[in-house]
Amino acid sequence: MAVKGNRNLKKNEADFIVLFATMTLLAIGLVMVFSASWYMVSSSRGDVYFHLRRQAFWAVLGLGGLIFFSNYSYWKLKRWINLSLLLSVILLLAVFIPGVGMEIYGARRWIGVGGLTAQPSDLAKVALILFAAAYLSRKDIQIKDFFRGAFPVLAITGFFFLLILRQPDLGTAVAMAAAVMVVVFVAGMPLKQMAAIGAVALPAGFYLMASEPYRLRRLLSFRDPWADPLDTGYQIIQSLYALGPGGLFGVGLGHGRQKMFYLPEPHSDFIFAVIGEELGFIGTASVVILFALLLWRGFKIALMAPDSFGSLLATGITAMIGIQALMNIGVVTGSIPVTGINLPLISAGGSSLLFTMCSIGVLLNISKYTKT
Repeated sequence: MAVKGNRNLKKNEADFIVLFATMTLLAIGLVMVFSASWYMVSSSRGDVYFHLRRQAFWAVLGLGGLIFFSNYSYWKLKRWINLSLLLSVILLLAVFIPGVGMEIYGARRWIGVGGLTAQPSDLAKVALILFAAAYLSRKDIQIKDFFRGAFPVLAITGFFFLLILRQPDLGTAVAMAAAVMVVVFVAGMPLKQMAAIGAVALPAGFYLMASEPYRLRRLLSFRDPWADPLDTGYQIIQSLYALGPGGLFGVGLGHGRQKMFYLPEPHSDFIFAVIGEELGFIGTASVVILFALLLWRGFKIALMAPDSFGSLLATGITAMIGIQALMNIGVVTGSIPVTGINLPLISAGGSSLLFTMCSIGVLLNISKYTKT
């Protein structure tokens, strides 16, 4: 559907619930990033506001992106698909170039820019969902024919998957692929084809887990973390130790103990555990409810979108946020093996926060054109 033809559509107000849930989660994130990190950085850097200042900087950029994309007609995004895919590939390869990519904890997932770090995979996820939505919404696509339908989307997804896996970052690669599969399913891929892909993906997934010793140890420690409490099971155990004492109302904001060099990455991957310890069940349930509201409204926007491109794009954005949140909470609660993926809008992480908020801006723009 051409941009010009859609200018005559009646505009609604942007979805208030999406905006409310986003801003509330962002506010919770800023407070909890400070609470989870102040003790750690006061000892290592002597600056208790270090992570809060960085997160606030990216939050301001994210707000700018949200406002811009909520007012930028989503049909115009098709113009930037090829450029975003090309840039994603260049940046995903650049992380392996010495002096450009940064190695942290044995992984090369980051590019350093003026003292700030960014993960190219955050751009890649958005670019891939945009491409999938635009391609699968074309009228000449025969979705029931695998090679004339979803194959190009799946092939590019597989290429991105391998690049991100090489960093290595299995969690992000899986979340990205899962979000694309949701888009493909909604686009109308037959269940037989979905089942065939699953039959290939499951053995491949087990192979990926078993092919790297550290991944295999994580899988085994997930089954019984107390079998190796000082190494492979340490993260899960410390996370559960944080969640347990929280009870109904928590030990109080800022008074958690697990962030004091017990819980690894308390301000990023395991921030949900800090919320559980300090704000209790009330705090964690509130976060889950806010994500549920965001997902509910996101999928409703997808259902009510004026065209298939908007519907698939809203589906992909919502699925991406939901899958990441589900995986992070699953890791923190010991429900799935440790994958190293952050909690959208809450965890410390600059490029993740920026691209998530830009994506929500796109979702808000689609909501302005929904059928009433």
